[in-house]
Amino acid sequence: MAPFETVEAYLASLSDPSREAVERLRETVLAELPGAEQRISYGIPAFFVDGRVAMYVAGWKKHVSVYPVPEGDEAYAAATAPFVAGPGTLKFPLSAPLPLDLVARTARLHLSRIRGTSPSSA
Repeated sequence: MAPFETVEAYLASLSDPSREAVERLRETVLAELPGAEQRISYGIPAFFVDGRVAMYVAGWKKHVSVYPVPEGDEAYAAATAPFVAGPGTLKFPLSAPLPLDLVARTARLHLSRIRGTSPSSA
């Protein structure tokens, strides 16, 4: 993957289906992390809250991914189990509807981790 200086440059490099899915992920994450700063980190879009990275999203040829997977919530772990694709990775195939509710829940869990609060409706 080529290094990207901006999220827009990263998005422009993706195929239409992947770009559209990543855009939907971004919209969902930003709705849960108001005021989050978006920038490229490790070559993919990252969301920073209070100066700390909350999570990452990435687009691929046949799927999109969200990183990392929050730990410590058994109900969340059960809900995301079908999408876990290795340590710390949720993988969503482009051939299926995106589980945006789980992406939103992921963002809320990361926000509660960063701010040291209890996740609301996570």
